[in-house]
Amino acid sequence: MLDPKDNSELPPIPGKRYFTIGEVSDLCAVKPHVLRYWEQEFPQLKPIKRRGNRRYYQRHEVQMIRQIRELLYKDGFTINGARNQLDNEIVQTKDTPTAKKNVLVEEILRDLNEISQLLK
Repeated sequence: MLDPKDNSELPPIPGKRYFTIGEVSDLCAVKPHVLRYWEQEFPQLKPIKRRGNRRYYQRHEVQMIRQIRELLYKDGFTINGARNQLDNEIVQTKDTPTAKKNVLVEEILRDLNEISQLLK
């Protein structure tokens, strides 16, 4: 397993729409039971649950998990401190029109990449 203190060693996130808990575990170098625990501790983290309570994470949730991992393992935040930090960043991001545009552009690019993959 990768060193939990270094996000630079993490593999790139593929251009998929949904990821299983196993895939997210590999992408973020965090065990599945830790991901389930973080779902309880971070209200921002809400994967879609389908058949048999299977979790499906979206790209933004994978990015958030990497951010949580960095806050906890690299920056030394507690769970409460990391939760507050994420809340502050979300409030700041929502106030910035440029950030909204960047998120929209990222989503459009991701969708276009998916379409191009389907056409190939």
